[in-house]
Amino acid sequence: MSWAQSVTQCIQSGGMLASVEDLTESNFLVEHADLYTSETSGFWIGMYRNVNGQLFWQDNSALDFVNWGEGQPSEDQLDYCVELSASTGYWSVLPCSSQKGFICKKPKINPFLFALYLSTDAKKDKANGHPNMWILLILVLIILLGMGVMIYFAFRIKTQSETAGEERRYSTQREHSHALSGRDNESYSTNDNEKNEHSAV
Repeated sequence: MSWAQSVTQCIQSGGMLASVEDLTESNFLVEHADLYTSETSGFWIGMYRNVNGQLFWQDNSALDFVNWGEGQPSEDQLDYCVELSASTGYWSVLPCSSQKGFICKKPKINPFLFALYLSTDAKKDKANGHPNMWILLILVLIILLGMGVMIYFAFRIKTQSETAGEERRYSTQREHSHALSGRDNESYSTNDNEKNEHSAV
């Protein structure tokens, strides 16, 4: 891909062409780029020259580290872009229309930015009719349905225990009232018997 096509691909995947900020990062890239030397001799990185000939990183990182190959960069190559050699790791300038691989770098995402990304991504999905929005909607509905079922059963268990408690109280009261009325009947029958005995004498 050309440098401009590589920039577009990286942006579409949520990143930018890689900036190389120190020797450790450079060594890491070379180690992984070396695996692809059979496919390409180099990779576009995110360095470019502005109209004044100044070099910048696409992601606005500080230009504190450089790893130029011998004789690079040439001052007369203003409209050229920067490639990282897959075999050596050194940088060189090439015409931006050259076909190379590319290395994207994505920023670390903190939770707030991740939520913001999901929100903007959901808006894009809505415009495109993307299925991710439907998946999210279905998950929310399943969660709400599950919560509704849990609340229903909790309420049902509570009502059943209250009903059982009331039945026990009613049954206990009925037993007490039968016991009391049974005693009253005994005392009435005893009194009647005594009256009958007194009247017989």
